[in-house]
This record gives sequence, structure tokens and C-alpha cells, in this order.
Amino acid sequence: MGVVETIHGGYVHGRRVRALSEHLARVLPEGAKVLDVGCGDGLVARAVLERRRDLEILGIDVLVREGAHIAVEQFDGRKMPAENDSYDVVMFVDVLHHTDDPMVLLREAKRVARRAVVIKDHTRDGFLAGTTLRVMDRVGNARHGVRLPYNYWTRSRWEVAFEELGLKVAVWERDLGIYPAWADWVFGRGLHFVARLERAAEQ
Repeated sequence: MGVVETIHGGYVHGRRVRALSEHLARVLPEGAKVLDVGCGDGLVARAVLERRRDLEILGIDVLVREGAHIAVEQFDGRKMPAENDSYDVVMFVDVLHHTDDPMVLLREAKRVARRAVVIKDHTRDGFLAGTTLRVMDRVGNARHGVRLPYNYWTRSRWEVAFEELGLKVAVWERDLGIYPAWADWVFGRGLHFVARLERAAEQ
């Protein structure tokens, strides 16, 4: 695993940050104040800010890392330290599949976000999808002490959750370019998505 982790850290990680920041920069609303939940070291958020100077991004995480690239406040992993409708956007980047019940944080996101919820996560659809996602998760996160419950939803399960919360999908992007072409057919293949969710008209 050491060799795989070295390759991931030296090549895939940097490409991931660039690719995700490009997609997130496109889907975040203009002039938004964003709460980045589970922001980690804040590197993705910082890369987004380099592309979108109009945004403000603050982070919260259960573990505040020294030298984070954005301002980060600690929280308990369930209750966001924010008032109702106090941010334009709540953002999750590869966070919800690390929870036992993503609905807990999704409900909190709807409470806190005035305009939208932005999610980067996975869909467990296709041949050996669950196995592939477990391998990626372990390689990318185990050495950082990140909790790994491997709680991956299918796209249909995501859609049920959004309907229950009264959120509609405004943007759903699957081809994220996280991996080079030679690896994308294994580790990409529609297993990743970036989505922007907005309140349904009656909400």
C-alpha cells in the first residue's frame, strides 16, 4: 500500500484538487458566502477561491488541522455551528459517505443554506462500484485517520434523499476528470459527481 499511497499523494491528489476546484467554481453562485463542511486542510476551498475571488469560504471540521488553507472552526460532526439561513451555500466535498447517516448533515445543510447545497460525492452504481470506492477511500484517507464507514449511496438513493428534503437538482456533473485517461476507466466511470441543489419552489 505504501507505493500506491505515494503515487496517489504525488500525482492523483494534486490533479484531484485542480479538477474539483474547477467544477466547484463553476457551480457555486455568484458572490456566495460558503460553509465548507468537513473541509480538512482547506486546500480544495483555497483552490476554488483562487478561481472565484467573489466568494467567501469558511470551514468546519471535527478535526482542525494545523496550517489549514482557510479559516476552520471545530464542530461535533452533526450540528453545524451556524444560525438558520446564515450562509448562501453549504458545501460537502467527499464528506457525506464518511458519516453513518448522511441525512443528519443534509438536514443541517438545508437549515443553514439560504440558496444552495453543493455536494461532491460518489454513486455506488455499476460493476464492482462498492469495491472500487472502498479501495479509493482507503488509499486516500486511511493514513490521515479519517473514519471510513464506506457509506456509499446509489444515485437513486441520493434522489430519494433530495426529494425528502425538498431539494431539487439544478446541476449534476459526472465527468470530473479527477484521474488521467488510463486510470479513469477504473476509478472514474461515473462513480463521482458534483451537484448543486436548490430549494423546491414550495420550500
